Amino acid sequence: MNKRFIIASGGTGGHFYPGLALGKELRRQGLAVLFVVRKNDPAAQILDTHKLRYREIDFMGLPRSINPIRHIRFWIKFFKSLYETRRILKDFRPDVAIGTGGYISFPLIFTAHFMGIKTAVHDSNARLGLANKVCGKFADLFMLGLPVGKRIKNAVLTSTPIRREFADVPDRKAILEGLGLDPQKRTALIFGGSQGAKGLNAACTQAITQLARKNVYWQFIHITGERWYGVIRESYAGLKNVAVLPYSHEIYALMRTADLVLCRSGASTLAELMYCRLPAILVPFPHAAANHQYYNALILQKARCARIVLEDKELSSRLLHTLQRLTGRNKDLFVMRSAYARLRIPNPMNAAKAIVKRLRNL
Repeated sequence: MNKRFIIASGGTGGHFYPGLALGKELRRQGLAVLFVVRKNDPAAQILDTHKLRYREIDFMGLPRSINPIRHIRFWIKFFKSLYETRRILKDFRPDVAIGTGGYISFPLIFTAHFMGIKTAVHDSNARLGLANKVCGKFADLFMLGLPVGKRIKNAVLTSTPIRREFADVPDRKAILEGLGLDPQKRTALIFGGSQGAKGLNAACTQAITQLARKNVYWQFIHITGERWYGVIRESYAGLKNVAVLPYSHEIYALMRTADLVLCRSGASTLAELMYCRLPAILVPFPHAAANHQYYNALILQKARCARIVLEDKELSSRLLHTLQRLTGRNKDLFVMRSAYARLRIPNPMNAAKAIVKRLRNL
């Protein structure tokens, strides 16, 4: 009889995409897999696209405010989610329950543990989230995407799974020509996260506009997000060495094409940078829980693979200074790319297979 696996995943992309990569690998190996997502999570649409089964539970994160109504609502949903999760587990009868971070993991890991089902947790970040700190107390296996600097029971460093498309070698010439850019020039790729992209977009636009007018050896691809696309595209009017996109479904091809990346430092993005061995300028999202994006970025900066630029009122000038240095000195880029070899973190492309092997051994 085939083993059955159930994965709680969703919320932010950093929690969902590692779970998605893991679910696809489980299915590829012929194993039964079911996802648990929160009610009305956009992740459900992606699971539909990939023809992966899922069930929804009605749950919410722990309120950060002292509003009593929100706390009452939380506890109602909490007990309701435990009931819903128990019913899903009894119907599906999994061999292993897996949480990939975020509050949606807790009802599954907690309930599965007390039903005698083996449990595993994966945390992609260098600082554990609250849900995973709690879930870790009930986990038979704790998998880490990045070193966390503290001892955790049953922990193993696995890296963070990334999409298999990153292994494809893109046609650099066709991609750049399709964007109206020159395949002979070095290329910097700029993208932000869905959270807090407004300030980063504005600072990047100011810095790149100044740099693109003077630097004839480099060109830039700026992915803005749908909301900011129109105004930012207008800001670059007249610059032939800047391509502006609202979004890209082929970020893997663009990252494999780029010589330098400027982006946030979410764990999934860092795993992709590690696989592509891309020199990076990292701007941690300043409001991330426990400031985990900064600690993620610090791992690459200490290894000399990346430079951190903190987001403050001087962000634009700091970005311009860092971009000028890196686009003016090819030696620095070579050193940053080579430095990835010193990272003692497993290959993200092999992470899903390695995790599935450990889960099957449970």
